[in-house]
Amino acid sequence: MHTDEAVNAYIVGQMLAGESYVYDPQDRHGPTLAALAFPLARVQGAKSFSSLTEPELRLTTVLAGTITILLFGAAVEFFGFAPCLIAALLFAFAPLPVYYDRYFIHESLFAAATFGFILAAAHTCKKPSALHALLAAVCAALILTSKETSIIQFFALVVAALVFRIWNLRRRSLRDLWSPKAVVPSFAVFVLISVALFTWFGSNWKALPSLLYAVPNYFARAAGEGHQKPFWYFAQLLTSGWSGGTICALACFGFLLTVRKRDPSAFGFLAYYALFLGVIYSLIPYKTPWLALSAWLPTALFAGLAIKALWRMPAKYPALRMAMPVFCICLAAWVAVSIAHDTRQRVFTHPADESNPYAYAQTSEGLLDLPGEVTEVARQNALASPRIAVIAADPWPLPWYLRRFSQVGFWQPGQQVGAADSYITSTEAADQYSNRLQNLRPEFFELRPGVLIVLWLPASK
Repeated sequence: MHTDEAVNAYIVGQMLAGESYVYDPQDRHGPTLAALAFPLARVQGAKSFSSLTEPELRLTTVLAGTITILLFGAAVEFFGFAPCLIAALLFAFAPLPVYYDRYFIHESLFAAATFGFILAAAHTCKKPSALHALLAAVCAALILTSKETSIIQFFALVVAALVFRIWNLRRRSLRDLWSPKAVVPSFAVFVLISVALFTWFGSNWKALPSLLYAVPNYFARAAGEGHQKPFWYFAQLLTSGWSGGTICALACFGFLLTVRKRDPSAFGFLAYYALFLGVIYSLIPYKTPWLALSAWLPTALFAGLAIKALWRMPAKYPALRMAMPVFCICLAAWVAVSIAHDTRQRVFTHPADESNPYAYAQTSEGLLDLPGEVTEVARQNALASPRIAVIAADPWPLPWYLRRFSQVGFWQPGQQVGAADSYITSTEAADQYSNRLQNLRPEFFELRPGVLIVLWLPASK
C-alpha cells in the first residue's frame, strides 16, 4: 500500500469506528473516495480498521475504472464506434490505467467523473435536456469533491468549450447550447451534492470555510514541495515502455488530423481540452505520475481516431489498398504485444520496483515482513499483545501495516515515549532514544526508496 493509500484507508477505518468524515484542506483531498469506499467496505464485511483488507478498499477504484470503460459505450454517439472501442480497450489493458485504477487514491474517480461530465454536457448541448443537465451537475460535483486539482480540470474544460464554440459554432447562441430552464436546477444540484459531501451531510459545517484555505494551500503545493519535475515529465511518462511511444505517436496523429480540418465534432472540443490540460499540468512544477491518468482519456480517443483514419486511408489513396490493411494489422499486433509486455512488467511483475515509473515513492516490498517479525518475536517471548512504539516524523504507511496490533502508539521525534516491548524508529530518531534502545537488537527495513526505518526488538528467549 502506498502512503497515500494508507492514509485514505485510515480515514475509512475511522468511519467504520463510527466517526464522521472531516474534510482537511491541508493534504487529504475531497470526500468522494471515502464516501464510496465506506459502504463498499461495509458490504464486503469490514467492521473496523484492523479488519480492512487491500481488495476491500481497492474495489472502489477498480469499479471507477470499470465505469470509465463502460462510459465509452455512451460516447459512441460523439466520437464514433471504432475510436471508442479502441479507447476502451486501451483503458482496460494499458499499464497506466490498469496500475492506477487499482490504487486506492482519488484519481480514478476523478477521471471517471470528468468523462461523465463531458458526455452529459455534450448531450445537453446537442439536445437540451433537464436529465442530462442534472447528470452533468452530479458529475461536476463529484469532480469538485474528489480533489483540489478540480480547479485545473474545470478551467481546461471551460476554456476548451469557449474556444471550441468561437471557432466552430458561431451561428448558435448560448440558448441553443444550454437551456436556461436547466441551469438553475442543475446549479442547485451541484451545490447541494458538494455541500452535503464536504460537510458530511451537515455534521461538520466548518468544512465550508475550510474550503477557502484549500485554494491557497493548493497553489503553495503546486510550486513543488519536493515533487518538482521538468516540463516534459508527463510526455516522458506517457511515451515510456514498449507501448508508450507507439500509442502517443498515434494520439498525436489523431490530434493533428482533428486540428488540421478544424473538426466541429466532439473531437474538436477534445483537442482543445487536451491541449490546455497538457500545458497547464506541464507548467506546474508539482508532478506525480498518477496525474497523467487525466490525460489518458484524450490520448486513448485520439489514438483510436488515428487507427480508424489509417484503416480508411486506402479509400482516398487507392495505391495503398494492399499495403495499408497489412500495415494496420501489423501495427495492431505490435500494440497488443507491447501493451501486454508493459502491463505485465509494471502492474504484476515489478509493481513496487524503483525502475517502474508508476511506482512513485512506493512502499518497499520488504516492509511486508515487518509485522510478521514483530509477531514472531512476541510469540517467542510469550507476549500475547506486544506494545509497539513508533517514533518517526512521517510514519506512513506503518499505521496500515500495524493495524492488527492492539497496542500501538505513534510519537514525533523528541517527544516523551511510553514503555514498549518493541520500538520502530526513523534512523534520525534512533540516536535521541539510545538509552531506551540500548538493550534491544535492531533490524533495518526500507520504508520506501531511500528511506530506512529501524525495528528494535527484545532478544528472543
